[in-house]
Amino acid sequence: MLDLARRLGPAAPLAALAVLAVSPAHASPAPAQPAYAQPARAAATAPVEKDEVTLDLRRDGVLHVKETVAPAGVTVRRTPITRTRFDDGHDRVYRLSNVKGGSYDGETLTFGGTVEYDVTGAVAPVADGAGGGGEELRWFAVSGPVREAVVTVTGPGRVQNLSCFAGEPGAATACTGASVDETGATATFEQQDLRQGQTLTVVVGYPKGATGAAPILERRFELSNAFALNAVTGGSLAALLVLLLGGVALLYWTRGRDARVIGGEAAGTTGDWMGQVSGHGDGRFTPPDGVRPGQIGTLVDEQADVVDVTATLVDLAVRGFLRIDEQPRQTYEAPDWCLVKLPGAPIGDLLPYERALWDAVFDGRDRVLLSQLHGSFAARLTAVRDALYQDVVDQGWFARRPDSVRSRWTTLGVAVLALGVVATVLLAWFTSYGLLGPALIIAGAALAFGGQYMPAKTAKGAEALAHTLGFREYLAHASVDDVPPDRRVELFSRYLPYAVIFDNVDRWARIVGAFTGDGRQADHLYWYQGPAEWDLSRFADSMRTFTLTTSGAISSSRQFRSL
Repeated sequence: MLDLARRLGPAAPLAALAVLAVSPAHASPAPAQPAYAQPARAAATAPVEKDEVTLDLRRDGVLHVKETVAPAGVTVRRTPITRTRFDDGHDRVYRLSNVKGGSYDGETLTFGGTVEYDVTGAVAPVADGAGGGGEELRWFAVSGPVREAVVTVTGPGRVQNLSCFAGEPGAATACTGASVDETGATATFEQQDLRQGQTLTVVVGYPKGATGAAPILERRFELSNAFALNAVTGGSLAALLVLLLGGVALLYWTRGRDARVIGGEAAGTTGDWMGQVSGHGDGRFTPPDGVRPGQIGTLVDEQADVVDVTATLVDLAVRGFLRIDEQPRQTYEAPDWCLVKLPGAPIGDLLPYERALWDAVFDGRDRVLLSQLHGSFAARLTAVRDALYQDVVDQGWFARRPDSVRSRWTTLGVAVLALGVVATVLLAWFTSYGLLGPALIIAGAALAFGGQYMPAKTAKGAEALAHTLGFREYLAHASVDDVPPDRRVELFSRYLPYAVIFDNVDRWARIVGAFTGDGRQADHLYWYQGPAEWDLSRFADSMRTFTLTTSGAISSSRQFRSL
């Protein structure tokens, strides 16, 4: 041993270092090996007896590899390891290029005899225990099966340390031998009997700044990393939610709230208020602010509903534009009604949405059964719906059509939600901030849902709504004693369409069915005719069934929102 030290001269310390690196008794523990994304493997038409590999690390950090196998006629097909686990969130990537003497399709390297290629990403900076640093070359030089492998490494500086591992990818078993020459510039590694699926990995340390190269890192997608909850992601998510949801609330506060109405301006004197709320004075009907039943329904819930059209149909009958004739039927037959156009009715006085409904019902006919309202009737209800929405704008109750406002904000919300889904996927795939995407999804969903409440009434609309709600309260508790007997049938009939809107049909139908013009019970109303053996005592049941059947016929058109 002493004679060997004299012959090595200045390289003796390096030789001793190489012996320690590969000696089983003194081998330093292998660095924690990452899990490999793909194991190296080689297939040959004949056994590889000897594999000689020369690795030349250039100053630009590119590793030039020259590999020669024997016997020369052997064809080797190898899948080099090009991706390893670097840390919890990244993979280290090795890129092969400039292949000569063989072919590489991005996965399999095929050659016979000698092949040369370049590797980028084989060098990484490292820190030592003393607080200094250096650079480390790591490459998976040989893949089995090979009976004898020799790897020679040269680089841009003196070798500071070296190690090698043989076996399954990630194994910590030292190779057969490792040494450094007298100059300290060349390292040699040897391995015997490398079996199928095993790899010879060589690691050589160089001084800091020898190449200045850095590893190629690619982020690895894992759900646990993509949606990691920590102080940064959690705080960012909370801040983004507050910002976005606060923005949605601010939008509603500034754009979706009804205009405020000062109480004195809305109601005037107490006497005027009661007159507007009750809807009558001296026994004559005057709806609050001149609001008709279909308008009230759209004003209250900002939706053109089935019930709005049903109430309008009853209102047209009460006002003398048509008559409703209940048809005779047997016990198990479905009820039906005939809508009869009344001659001389002032059609020109109808509002646009009422005229659209009139045309949809009769369509050039003088009478039509309710059960026959389909086909063109369903198609024309689109015009009724549009006219209802336009009417509340023409009345000055809304600045824009409520359905258009809802559609615009809902569409924007859906777009934000879709953007949130895309952002979540991209953030999760490329970063660890995937938790920020759901904030956009939540904000988009809130905006889409809140869009239903974005139509805002003007000051005039808010005032009309206040009177309308007072009128609803009056209808729920009004006493018949407030109205002269000779006016009750007309007045309470005029109340009935509004009761349809406010879901108070039973009460007012019973009241209407209890009186005639002079307060006595009778067989018919001027706007509703029953079959033989029918009198007004059955009117409440008939009216309830009529409104339900009419609403069903309108709902089947799918042009209006059902309640």
